[in-house]
Amino acid sequence: MTRAAEIAARLADVKRRIAAAAARSGRPPGSVLLVAVGKTFPLSDLLLAHAAGARAFGENRVQEAEEKFPGLPPDAAGHLIGPLQSNKANRAAKIAAVIQAIDSLDLARRLDRAAAACGKSLAVFVQVRLGGEATKSGVEPADAAALVEAVRAMPALHLRGLMTIPPPGETRPHFAALRKLGETLGLSELSMGMSDDFEAAVEEGATLVRVGSAIFGKRR
Repeated sequence: MTRAAEIAARLADVKRRIAAAAARSGRPPGSVLLVAVGKTFPLSDLLLAHAAGARAFGENRVQEAEEKFPGLPPDAAGHLIGPLQSNKANRAAKIAAVIQAIDSLDLARRLDRAAAACGKSLAVFVQVRLGGEATKSGVEPADAAALVEAVRAMPALHLRGLMTIPPPGETRPHFAALRKLGETLGLSELSMGMSDDFEAAVEEGATLVRVGSAIFGKRR
């Protein structure tokens, strides 16, 4: 099997599983955006995924995004999904269409200034740390409302929703908690779920899922 056929088959399977999970929760399949995460994989693989129908692509690191996003077709959107250091806000705002990792007021302010300097409206998600893990980025749930309110007031940022990366194990309760928090804050878009658990995430209300290895294979 060629690499193109492998990626196309994997992508089709993920889409089928997303559609089935959406149907189980009474939602149309088009209500879930698949973000194909290309971390460690070459641009050529992302282009094969695009040829097979993927239109949103995620990278964890600004440096990788800078290497790949400019090579994507015009109808593809680049999402930065990994932890973002404040000192990389300018680079991130220039290269990404969507940033899913706002976890502090300082980062939000820097991205707002950087997006304004680029003359663009930058779509963003506030990342929430639901598992209390010190090693994970994200604002604590109790502090999410204040950060959301601040981001909403920033003219160059367009707040779309909430994002989370739950601790390994039973992730469904964390997905349900993010959905409830989103409802409380009036945010309907939820970025949650990866290769191991995206079906549970969709069943719990995810509108974006971030899938890498299920599309591209084992990390290199």
